[in-house]
Amino acid sequence: MSVQDGLGEILADMLAACHRLAPREIPELVEDAGRRLGLSQAQIYVADVQQHHLVALPTPAQALEIAAGVPVELEKLSVDTSLAGRAYRTQAVQLAAARARADRVGWLPLVDGVGRVGVLRVAAPVLDEPLLKRCTALASLAAMIVATKQPYSDVLAQTMRTRPMTLQAELLWAFVPPRTIGTSVVTSTALLEPAYEVAGDAFDHSLAGTRLHLTLLDAMGHDLASGGCSAVALAACRSTRRAGASLTDIADQIDQTLERWIPERLLTCVIADLDTATGRLHWINCGHPAPLLIRDHHVVPGALHRTPHLPLGLGGSHPPPQIHTLQLQPRDRVLLFTDGVTEARSAGGELFGEERLAHTIVRAMADGLPAPEALRRLIQQIIQHQNQHLRDDAAVLLTEWHPNR
Repeated sequence: MSVQDGLGEILADMLAACHRLAPREIPELVEDAGRRLGLSQAQIYVADVQQHHLVALPTPAQALEIAAGVPVELEKLSVDTSLAGRAYRTQAVQLAAARARADRVGWLPLVDGVGRVGVLRVAAPVLDEPLLKRCTALASLAAMIVATKQPYSDVLAQTMRTRPMTLQAELLWAFVPPRTIGTSVVTSTALLEPAYEVAGDAFDHSLAGTRLHLTLLDAMGHDLASGGCSAVALAACRSTRRAGASLTDIADQIDQTLERWIPERLLTCVIADLDTATGRLHWINCGHPAPLLIRDHHVVPGALHRTPHLPLGLGGSHPPPQIHTLQLQPRDRVLLFTDGVTEARSAGGELFGEERLAHTIVRAMADGLPAPEALRRLIQQIIQHQNQHLRDDAAVLLTEWHPNR
């Protein structure tokens, strides 16, 4: 094939090939497509679980070694200090400075829907605007292929990890959805830490028609039973809402399920629905920290504070939780978090606190950073506050309603 191949033909060939493509063959598929576009190099780097590094996808030979348990040293680039990391953080193309007698190098963000996957490194004698547009299309398809193959590939999962996960963390990550979802009118993004040991915290977000559903859970304890408690609660939530039931029905189903199958385990939660057509937010709070409403780069004091209902799992007869309602304004953000965020303590005993939480998010959003990057920076600050070792799970979920973007 020549470099004059049409972009549509190249992408169509990639799509046709990817249906039966082994995950280890992704680098070769992208490299071949890059050559047909006129590139001298096209290489994928994926973000690790904690988004500290961008890791080069292993070659087919390296992938076989990884699958066989052989240690393989893969190239890693810092998300915070490299040009590749800047492309990932800002979700914008970055070009390296031109050097004499060398190919020009560029970094393109890999984004699946609105979720960040990694970056694509491209190189060519000249990276002009027409070629970069073709590379952007290649990056979009490459991100979709990686995102599609990742849930079913141990090699891709191992590439994105720096160490083994605990059993309870493996359980929870299998249950939670992608970290970021969204449409042209709404974005929802979430993070869990400590990523390799998380047990009781969990999140869920999903789209159905004009409704965005949000759930943030915090189960008691930090063991496998805690992970099981959160996983069962997520399953009860999904089963109930997919049957067309209300928020109070969801809470009741979680309560009854925990009482029957995991007795003496409690969890707190916020469960919400956002009508993305009108901006109407409905939520219930069962023993959980009150969410924050961020408007015009400021937290609106007390906007989402309501008397919370009892935690779930107590069983018995008690009134159902009250559904609260608030009308959002365009560009409003709603931040849900677990107490592991605000109660994180420094070595000197200083709490991270709600004020610092709000300030961190507001400052990041004021700088124009995408919501996923704002959360990544928040989690970094929480971990630094506790000297790189979280004593409790920390989960955050940030939703932005942007109907006029």
